[in-house]
Amino acid sequence: MSTPFEPTEHAHRRFNPLTQTWVLCSPHRTKRPWQGETNPPVLDDRPEFDPKCYLCPGNERAGGLKNEKYETTWIFENDYAAVQDLTVTTDATQAATATNLFRAAPARGKCHVVCFSPKHNLTIAEMSDDERVRVITAWQVLYKDVSEKQEWIKYIQIFENKGALMGCSNPHPHGQSWSLDYIPSLPSAILRSVKEFAMKEANLENAKSSQIPLLNNGRPSLLLTYASQELCTYRTSPEGSRLIVTPTDESHFLALVPYWATWPYEVMILPFRRHIPHVADLKEEERSDLALILGQVTRKMDNLFQTSFPYSMGLYQSPVLGSEDKEWVQFHVSFYPPLLRSAEVKKFLVGFELFAEAQRDITPEQAAKKMRELPDIHYKTELSKNTPS
Repeated sequence: MSTPFEPTEHAHRRFNPLTQTWVLCSPHRTKRPWQGETNPPVLDDRPEFDPKCYLCPGNERAGGLKNEKYETTWIFENDYAAVQDLTVTTDATQAATATNLFRAAPARGKCHVVCFSPKHNLTIAEMSDDERVRVITAWQVLYKDVSEKQEWIKYIQIFENKGALMGCSNPHPHGQSWSLDYIPSLPSAILRSVKEFAMKEANLENAKSSQIPLLNNGRPSLLLTYASQELCTYRTSPEGSRLIVTPTDESHFLALVPYWATWPYEVMILPFRRHIPHVADLKEEERSDLALILGQVTRKMDNLFQTSFPYSMGLYQSPVLGSEDKEWVQFHVSFYPPLLRSAEVKKFLVGFELFAEAQRDITPEQAAKKMRELPDIHYKTELSKNTPS
């Protein structure tokens, strides 16, 4: 005898149309007791300036160079870059053949560090909207400058690793940019998927009939279509929605837990009004709204377990300005945070997930509901109000 399917109780798989992979969702496992490792929360009591910090203004970095006495966001070339601006000759024997199992290709690039603020004790969640606008502006400047000055660059990956759990080597608020002479594997997979979606006439007909914005080349967009469907779900069934921030008439971005999310409290921020191929294409009002929603999302993350929530955050965008492929990709921001049940319990990608496919327990809808119901005021602000002076 079969049982009627209930997505909050029964195991099922969800398809990620961007990477064309599946994730196994096992909501019934949230009821199991936890007897594994727990870690005490790290107390966040950093000073505004740390004389020993390699990234604070005016300090000497590990490699011996001295930082500028910067007063706003600041960009410099990474002293320990993963790739170098170096042209090398290739071995002809490494050319691709049908039977060559030992292929290699040179990787050339430039790496930059973006210091978000001169203040050592700030995070994106605790910055003002104006401070977050300056971070986004720095991303725009970096994307434009690298695109225009290094014609050999094909892709620019901007990201932030926040917290020791994510392998961050320095707690000063900062991110990185790796500019490469090739398009990396994941962005390449996304590019193939969005192109494939855009070339299907049925998707174009649906976009036109549903008044979904199109790509700048007149073809349908996978992510603009997805954003439209998520908005429809929110308007018809708010309680079952995956949105975590309520959109307004002035909003340009949605913040949601993706239907196909792998991480427990994974978040995607994506535009829904028009095609935005890359961060440099943001208009002033879009940049302001992105700064606003970045603050809302990161405050909710921190409020979830009343801790400085660790995550890896990355910008997915089109290849560089001169690339023909910029016509296909929709700019969006993804957060991949590891925490699962508390500030002490994190999700591990192990076992089945290493050898078979991604897996999660709590459903994206359950995660979104928890985050949506959290206050927008940062928990530290609330604690300071209730602490006797």
